[in-house]
Amino acid sequence: MFPLLLLLLATAHGLDRLPYKPTLANSSLGGLTTTSTFVLEQPRCVFTEMQDNTVIWLVVAVRTAVRNFNNSVGPGTPERAFQKFPTSTPAYMTLNTTLLNYPCPKSPGEFTVLRVGSETGCTTDETRPTCNGPLPGPGPYWVKFLALKDSKPVAETAWSEPITLRTARQPSSIPMMGSGRSAGMIALTSILSILFAILLAGLVAMLVFCSDICGGSSTFSKPEAVTVRRYNTHHVYDQPAARL
Repeated sequence: MFPLLLLLLATAHGLDRLPYKPTLANSSLGGLTTTSTFVLEQPRCVFTEMQDNTVIWLVVAVRTAVRNFNNSVGPGTPERAFQKFPTSTPAYMTLNTTLLNYPCPKSPGEFTVLRVGSETGCTTDETRPTCNGPLPGPGPYWVKFLALKDSKPVAETAWSEPITLRTARQPSSIPMMGSGRSAGMIALTSILSILFAILLAGLVAMLVFCSDICGGSSTFSKPEAVTVRRYNTHHVYDQPAARL
């Protein structure tokens, strides 16, 4: 009964409810969810009936805001501030853009994704209530796209399926290096240890052998004294006059 009432209320206010449901990006991209972010497909070819000056917003909410979300509370208000999510406000609005950034159809091979939670510089800056800051916990979270024209809601998508982020492992839950080793790993470690011991023993033996053969004491004989005999050059004669 309550969802029907919301549908009738939305129709009365001229809100177009679109059948599109936001989804995570293609799993082949990798890193779809981290401990504080997740990646969505862009809503291409969804708001085709809207005018170009329509602004598309992403709404991020926890469970309590999904059933009774008030579309008339616009972005930038305290009730939609990221800095108060989720303690004081169960939903915030971020990643606003015009339809020009969601052209239809997309080009072949083009990455058309939105990373939610990637902006770290405005996490505590209350002057930027539409900050696309890191998500504060694993969730789960629900998202939808809301189109505003002149600050008035004109169209919205359905809520996504719950999105749960990764959880960081506690240090105590990480297995130690020596635990959980298989029999094959133990055998391989033993063989490698034996081979290393054999190699080390061979190296030591080679050093000892080389020191005996190559590094022994060397004796150098003293060179004999060189005797230079007296001689005369061929042009010097024993002249009698010279001995007078």
